[in-house]
Amino acid sequence: MIIAGAGQHIGATGVIVDTDLDLAALQPQQRASNGLRIQKERPSIGEQVHTWGYPLAYNGPSPLLAVGYLAGFNPAQRSVSARIVKHYVVNAAFNPGNSGGPLFAGIEDAVVGVVVSKHAPITEWHLSALEALKNQRSGFMYTAKDSAGQTYEFSEGQLVGDLLQYFREITQVVIGEAIAAEELIEFLDRNNLPWESC
Repeated sequence: MIIAGAGQHIGATGVIVDTDLDLAALQPQQRASNGLRIQKERPSIGEQVHTWGYPLAYNGPSPLLAVGYLAGFNPAQRSVSARIVKHYVVNAAFNPGNSGGPLFAGIEDAVVGVVVSKHAPITEWHLSALEALKNQRSGFMYTAKDSAGQTYEFSEGQLVGDLLQYFREITQVVIGEAIAAEELIEFLDRNNLPWESC
């Protein structure tokens, strides 16, 4: 079984998705040997945690390590069903591309969660200003071609909004969140998927 963030695109059949947890699981045709074990016990505040991934479109030969500490707990309310989902708050450099990766604790590489997000705080006013810029279709207009040769027209405001959104996404405040292992275990059990504890 492979666990991933539900927002990730995975070209496979037999995918089980839970939008509340932002988790997806797929069953490989052959059982993998030496899989990861899930730790039932909640890690302690201050415990070192880490993940591996390909953040910010990094395309190297091996994943990058992100190391931090469990900083707290956050009962996140999901907008889909108003369900409360247990999240860990981690002071590690999570970025787009780390989502769906396992969160490990200690030297045993026991999975204690699944990385789901990073914090990129923004006020409601600034968020609405970004939306207004992205939707502005008047003013100075520009034309550009993408790598496939398709032509696009965009306004100066849309360009500024797009650039500000890009910089917001790559800003690193070194706080991220991971779904707690108990939520992962409940998801696996509910879908009759095998897992091992440590």
